[in-house]
Amino acid sequence: MTENQPKKKKKWYKRPKKKENTTDNVSDVKGDKNIDKQESPKKNEAIKKNEATKKNESAKKNDNDKKQEQQKSNKKSSKKPQVKVKSKSNDIKVTNPGEDKIRITPLGGMKEIGKNLNVIEYKDEMLIVDCGLSFPDDEMLGIDIVLPDMTYLIKNQHKIKGVVITHGHEDHIGAIPYLLKQINVPIYGTRLTLGLLAKKFEEHRLGNVKTVRVERNQKYHLGGFKVEFIRVSHSIPDASAIAIYTDMGTILHTGDFKIDYTPVDGQVMDLHRFAQLGEEGVLMMMADSTNSERPGSTISEQTVAKSMENAFMNAKSRIIVATFSSNVHRLQMIVNTAAKFNRKVVINGRSMLNVFAVASELGVMDVPEGILIDIKEINRYREDQLLLITTGSQGEPMAALSRMSAGDHRQLQIQEGDLVIFSASPIPGNEKTISRVINQLFERGADVIYDSVAEVHTSGHACQEELKLMHKLVKPKFFIPVHGEYRHLKQHANLAMRLGMDEENIFIMQNGDMLEFDQEECKHVGTVQAGPIFVDGLGVGDVGSIVMRDRKHLAEDGLMVVVVSMDRRESKIVAGPDIISRGFVYVRESEDLMDEAREVVQKRMNQMEEKGIREWSQLKNGIRDSLKDFLYQKTQRRPMILPIIMDV
Repeated sequence: MTENQPKKKKKWYKRPKKKENTTDNVSDVKGDKNIDKQESPKKNEAIKKNEATKKNESAKKNDNDKKQEQQKSNKKSSKKPQVKVKSKSNDIKVTNPGEDKIRITPLGGMKEIGKNLNVIEYKDEMLIVDCGLSFPDDEMLGIDIVLPDMTYLIKNQHKIKGVVITHGHEDHIGAIPYLLKQINVPIYGTRLTLGLLAKKFEEHRLGNVKTVRVERNQKYHLGGFKVEFIRVSHSIPDASAIAIYTDMGTILHTGDFKIDYTPVDGQVMDLHRFAQLGEEGVLMMMADSTNSERPGSTISEQTVAKSMENAFMNAKSRIIVATFSSNVHRLQMIVNTAAKFNRKVVINGRSMLNVFAVASELGVMDVPEGILIDIKEINRYREDQLLLITTGSQGEPMAALSRMSAGDHRQLQIQEGDLVIFSASPIPGNEKTISRVINQLFERGADVIYDSVAEVHTSGHACQEELKLMHKLVKPKFFIPVHGEYRHLKQHANLAMRLGMDEENIFIMQNGDMLEFDQEECKHVGTVQAGPIFVDGLGVGDVGSIVMRDRKHLAEDGLMVVVVSMDRRESKIVAGPDIISRGFVYVRESEDLMDEAREVVQKRMNQMEEKGIREWSQLKNGIRDSLKDFLYQKTQRRPMILPIIMDV
């Protein structure tokens, strides 16, 4: 917005408040800053009686002071429609939202791609929107997956009315089995979302999980919340935005979306319903920010289909397509193209097989009879009759395509003339591994097509023009950009301001932030525990920052183990010191360094013996300190030093 441009006054529909017969004690509403004074005389009398009772029950001076402050504020506000009540910030963590306040707390998905989890609170009830995981980056050595911290949910599990899921991608459903092992809550989702979750429940041996299959544009009651699922376009069928209705106002979570007028399944996004919500009034919108940096609009899946057909038409040998297993629309389009060119389809990868099985069983995918063959049958067909759909589009080391490119796959080898299509864009951080796989494929004689060469992939997220349309249709009073790194959230916030939204009504949040709002104002009121929980093998949360630091230290500098055998009674060395090196230097080529290191340890042990030092902890620290300084002086490296003293 330019400086000379006049500021337009925003039109805002206020949902009328419902009259309540209950009486609330004003001093108990610690998170509520503004309280409507225009109440019935009976309610005012009830409040005064409650306050008087409190005063008689407690003789503490603090209570009297609070009474006096409240009376003063009532007098001062005689000309104003509202009363302001002070709240202690440290109370926010343990109290409910104010009686007429809604609270939003993201526990994941802010300033990151993945592990989306948002908590909506109203009065004494909670609603969870999505519960996903993320995958480890290069610095998370040995970690399999990353979960959001659910401590806040576990502490407040008696308030949770349910989990509503926008769609079936891992970053939105992957952490649900781990949540259900702690809390038994109902799960609400569409048919494919629940179908994919059912497979996860089997893998985690979870029984008696209550799931509710929802239909679009119908309202479901979850305690004091009403929720409505609205159709959106994304890279997976049955994706939804979720409208959450409360007495205070409506919250809209767009989920992951793009506006595709020619989707593969013909199910166009329900823009009409979003326009209706905008007319009815939306108090808060939480919207996908993944592609907020990209101008224009996201290309349609039909454009990708045409590029695929051109690639298939020119292929003279086998075709291998790598894509996300959860991109069901893309899988359907690839199968359709294979059928058009009379190619048999081989599915490779456990996650890919699971998605095909679930989607076909639910009728979400239409797979022609006889087109799928087992990987063991490929030798029965000519190479120009075969299409392989595989995992590994992100260069994952253990994925099928990576093993094929390295020549390590037991059943499939890359051959001269094979056409490999990467029908996916790199997730931030995976560019190097994908580049390595592409280079290995070229070296083995394959032709490779990827996103920068041809339009063989399109995003499932809205670009700037689509985001503008969503904002103009919904017209929210308050706005939280979600689902993105900080740069994505910032660009989405800037876009909203360019459309005329006031900056003070836009909130870029961090995981754990608590945002509280009513129809008049919105503010940050505190934080709760949030962060990554690492899953390594069967261990959940047992690998923390200290273990990760040690792993990084070992990976970067290696390990040196010093073994000394001592007679503890006489404090004399019986054998050693022996030195073992792993990942630091090759011992056979560094014998002089090892001999000098032994001498340094021997000298330090003698010094400590002369001083009468017998505590093993002091002996170990002495060995570690002397050897650390020596090795750094000689090599400018700091390996992890592990002294072991054996009592003989």
